[in-house]
Amino acid sequence: MNIRIALSLTGLLAALALHASTALPAKRPAGPVLLRGGEVHPVIGAVLPKADVLLMDGKIARIGPKLSAPAGAEVVDVTGQRIYPGFIIANTTLGLEEIGAVRASVDSSEYGPINPNVRAQAAFNPDSEMIPVARVNGVLTACATPVAANEGQPVPGLLAGTSSLMRLDGWTWEEMTLRPTVGLQLFWPAPVPAQRGPAPAPGALEETRKRYADQVKLIRQAFANARAYLRAKDAAGGHPAETDLRWEAMLPALRGEQPVFIHADDIKQIAAVLDWAREEPGLKLVLVGGRDAWRAADRLKAANIPVIIDGTTPLPARRDDGYDAVYANAGKLHAAGVKFCISESTNESGGPTNARNLPYEAAMAASYGLPADEALKAITIYPAEILGVAAELGSIEVGKRATLIVTDGDPLEIPTQVKQAYIDGARIDLRTRQTDLYDKYRQR
Repeated sequence: MNIRIALSLTGLLAALALHASTALPAKRPAGPVLLRGGEVHPVIGAVLPKADVLLMDGKIARIGPKLSAPAGAEVVDVTGQRIYPGFIIANTTLGLEEIGAVRASVDSSEYGPINPNVRAQAAFNPDSEMIPVARVNGVLTACATPVAANEGQPVPGLLAGTSSLMRLDGWTWEEMTLRPTVGLQLFWPAPVPAQRGPAPAPGALEETRKRYADQVKLIRQAFANARAYLRAKDAAGGHPAETDLRWEAMLPALRGEQPVFIHADDIKQIAAVLDWAREEPGLKLVLVGGRDAWRAADRLKAANIPVIIDGTTPLPARRDDGYDAVYANAGKLHAAGVKFCISESTNESGGPTNARNLPYEAAMAASYGLPADEALKAITIYPAEILGVAAELGSIEVGKRATLIVTDGDPLEIPTQVKQAYIDGARIDLRTRQTDLYDKYRQR
């Protein structure tokens, strides 16, 4: 039976490979590329109604009306179309998970509660079918994030590893890597999870509280061990007697060089995270998930903790929550002055297949209190700032990477089509498995 299962899984993966998209990684242009006459939306400044954008050596070289084309430049007429920076997903398993039901195609977690040395970069699949689909909707950069394994082990995952920032084009994961490590991913346990249905039995509550206390103790012990390792390493002149890869992976966070991304949704989790933050003043913290972040907006603002909102479309967590509790989260955080960005919905069904819906997550927030220009920033410049790459990505500015899209309308509206996409100045093939099947069956 095991052999038959293995063969069937192998056959399924082989079938998927045979039906893979025909899109190839982009080739570097032979010379400069001049996008002529588009409506440029820099995101951080006023819209330029009819302007040109010159791309050279993978960067944005010039922006302005009626630019002169350099010798050998390719001139692309985008009159009547709009130019935006490429969208950035700040929290996703895109490239780490392909088919949830096929274990061999899922490489987003490791067994055990404490795995800070896990690197998402090395597990990233450059041939994922979901990458071209995400690009068609303007998503050109993704922060691939390891997740906590919860099934089949006595203690759920807590420290899941480090995330990696990936450009969504390239032959290998090495080519696609923008930042090998962005930050440490910590999944905070739930003291008592929010309930949409009947309340749990009293005995179950006590067991949940005990399990929660044990898990928090593991987190505190891991950080204590890492700090002790750092002290020993400093005392040994940077060369400890024994190297421990787990604690080595935590050193950038302990030194304040990289943030700790803490995944927490329920208000009780968030309150516990904020209490823990006072115990760890040297850490740069970012809240991820944040479904109830609006309930703690004042404390998040006072602690200067940004929020990566894990989608705007999940269902309310409680029976007495308003239908728009999640929809309005971003607008309330904005009104409170909390730095935030919007990511895909990873907690609902779909997983990384939801990456393509990133602009619509922002659009939902814009329908429930978030200004439209802030919704666009929430998937461009704000994630770039939170991930520490705002000097390179997130807006259309001279000197930044030429990672941008050309659309026929507002990209937050579903009818809008992405007509062109560029990653580091190279034009992306926008074919996908879906468009290939569409073209195929039009001939029937």
